[in-house]
Amino acid sequence: MKFRPLHDRVVVQRIESEEKTAGGIIIPDTAKEKPMEGKVIAAGAGARDETGKVQPLDVKAGDSVLFGKWSGTEVKIDGQDYLIMKESDIMGVIE
Repeated sequence: MKFRPLHDRVVVQRIESEEKTAGGIIIPDTAKEKPMEGKVIAAGAGARDETGKVQPLDVKAGDSVLFGKWSGTEVKIDGQDYLIMKESDIMGVIE
């Protein structure tokens, strides 16, 4: 991917959820909710504070993260679907 997000933005690829429930029931595509879990593909350098100093991001490429259901802007880069969002839209890193 030849895309670099600016400032405090990150590029996230959604991780698809299971198509079956724990009981073995298959969930059709129309009934599935969009997953709120993803993998950080790229991250910007960070936001600037009041003094102009760059504050680095807490997330980095490769981190698994949770984000809000309606967070980010959906984009297609090189035929793949991604989300571009601010770091503040990310709720946490899955370790």
